[in-house]
Amino acid sequence: MTLLLARDIFTIVAVTFGTFFFLAGTVGLIRFPDTLTRLHALTKADNLGLGLVALGLLPWADGILALKIVCVWVLVQFSSSTVSQLIARLAQQERPPA
Repeated sequence: MTLLLARDIFTIVAVTFGTFFFLAGTVGLIRFPDTLTRLHALTKADNLGLGLVALGLLPWADGILALKIVCVWVLVQFSSSTVSQLIARLAQQERPPA
């Protein structure tokens, strides 16, 4: 098995698993009953999905493109955690008292 074939197989496997996690997050967004569980399913699955897709693309990237892929992944990690915190806080404030 050549190095190019191994790289192709790694990319296909990583991107396929990343797509699976994107799909799982979407199903969680549609199926779960309230805002907090939907948010949890979406952020966890999408962060892992994006990480796997970025990992699968890294063997094909060279130099500055690889750095850009990693930067996009890191920025999405920070922004999704911040936005999910804000949405969860707003959902808690608007929930009627028990």
